Amino acid sequence: MLIILLPEEVCRSGVRSLIKMNVIKRLSASYLRKSKMQQRCQSNRRPIAPLGSRILTDPTKVFEHNMWDHMQWSQEEEERAREKATENSLVRVQPEDQDKYEREASKYWNEFYNTHKNNFFKDRNWLFLEFPEILPKGRKNQMNKEEKPSYPVKLNATNSCTNVGFPGMFEEGKDYCQNNLVDGLTSVEGHSYNKNQAEPVTDNKHVKNCEQEPVKQESFPGSGATYRMLEVGCGAGNSAFPILKVICNTPGAFLYCCDFASGAVELVKSHLSYNSAWCSAFVHDVCDDSLPYPFPDEIQDVILLVFVLSAIHPDRMQGVVSRLAKLLKPGGMLLFRDYGRYDTSQLRFKKGRCLSENFYVRGDGTRVYFFTEDEVHNMFTLAGLVEVQNLVDRRLQVNRKKKVKMQRVWIQGKFQKPFQPPQNSCQ
Repeated sequence: MLIILLPEEVCRSGVRSLIKMNVIKRLSASYLRKSKMQQRCQSNRRPIAPLGSRILTDPTKVFEHNMWDHMQWSQEEEERAREKATENSLVRVQPEDQDKYEREASKYWNEFYNTHKNNFFKDRNWLFLEFPEILPKGRKNQMNKEEKPSYPVKLNATNSCTNVGFPGMFEEGKDYCQNNLVDGLTSVEGHSYNKNQAEPVTDNKHVKNCEQEPVKQESFPGSGATYRMLEVGCGAGNSAFPILKVICNTPGAFLYCCDFASGAVELVKSHLSYNSAWCSAFVHDVCDDSLPYPFPDEIQDVILLVFVLSAIHPDRMQGVVSRLAKLLKPGGMLLFRDYGRYDTSQLRFKKGRCLSENFYVRGDGTRVYFFTEDEVHNMFTLAGLVEVQNLVDRRLQVNRKKKVKMQRVWIQGKFQKPFQPPQNSCQ
């Protein structure tokens, strides 16, 4: 049948065709933008949740948020940072003073906690986004199934559990950010987990038969637990208590936390949420190999080493990592996050504060080292661990009130102890 279109109908048909084409173009452009963003933020190395998804695409909007993720440095910015670090390290601390800072390291950290108590840092609730391996298998599966992360639970004075949210993810004490720019982070958006991340030891068939059998020795705290974690350098408990809020109703889970500052350990033990039924806090100097841990080797499922290794003398770091690796059970995971080379806090040191290359002393006597990816990789693999993740996390932190921009650099890594060949019996 022949259809004759009148001029008015031809016009209407043409308008509809143009509208349809414009819609298709807009949808295609939207898809391409989304696709590019996914490639930029959801690659195997940089998933949305662990390293953020707030990308600065318009420099004029830089002061609209406190933090921007996945910042790329130009060659000029890299060179300026290198020159600044070289300049502030020209004048070194005198050898006798360096010996004092090493010899009295615990004294300076005790003074720090005596001064600030537990009011200096904010709780690190962001740990569950960065390191979902912290969670026991059951709790991890529960959180992965939900569209939004399940909220941690708050331990009240009667040790019962109530739901609370994740306030201020990636936030630390504001005074620390303003004065020292140490461990200062702000909110990370996105709540999805990286499905390619290694599973905890309890998910591997080689040790699946062992997980239900507690270590037979009964002379140490947590001997009856089936899932154990150790936080090294627990401070006032800003990592420990967020973890306890989540695992308090998880049968068989137990957390150890240690610090060589006795004042810090006392702050943890005096906290209302501290309960020896699922946590043991103790004083320990990880640099002293002669000191025994209050539990056997190869029983830890997870070891948390967050902003701790940088406070140790570089000559002692390898020994510390190697000793910690012995505490992991086969398949266990060591989770690491610390300061990266040319972080703003490194570039702000004045001459005369440098102890050795990339190693500095703050005004309060505490020390800090700034790592590279290669250094972290070499240290942990030399200890016999397998690299699962090793990333440079570059962010732009801004002070919107003062209109100040700060380039932050951190190193984040996950290292796993290799599984031993299957054996007839669990050891």
